[in-house]
Amino acid sequence: MANAIIHVTNLRLRTFIGFNPDEREKKQDVVINLEIHYPAEQACETDQVEQALNYKVITKEVISIVEQGHFLLLEKLVAEILSVCHSHSSVNYAKVRVDKPHALRFADSVSLTLDWSKA
Repeated sequence: MANAIIHVTNLRLRTFIGFNPDEREKKQDVVINLEIHYPAEQACETDQVEQALNYKVITKEVISIVEQGHFLLLEKLVAEILSVCHSHSSVNYAKVRVDKPHALRFADSVSLTLDWSKA
């Protein structure tokens, strides 16, 4: 069986993230990376669009949740994005990493990763 792995790399969005007063009042940059696995044997054999997982649909859902959301914790933000990724029935594994640039004074970013597997 062909297992496809879709990578969405460095999706740059803005959201309310954090619990400090200034973080609650203005949007901050986040950088999102997705890894989504699904069986692609039918898509490989038939070249039919409806046999493939539409990453554009997933990405649009992620953009909507992130840009409209207010999150205290990276954990909640990442969990919401992960939920979008595995809500599609054909997905058997998903991993989401969100970076919060400039979260620490002397670091490029702070990131959190969560993954999910179909039981």
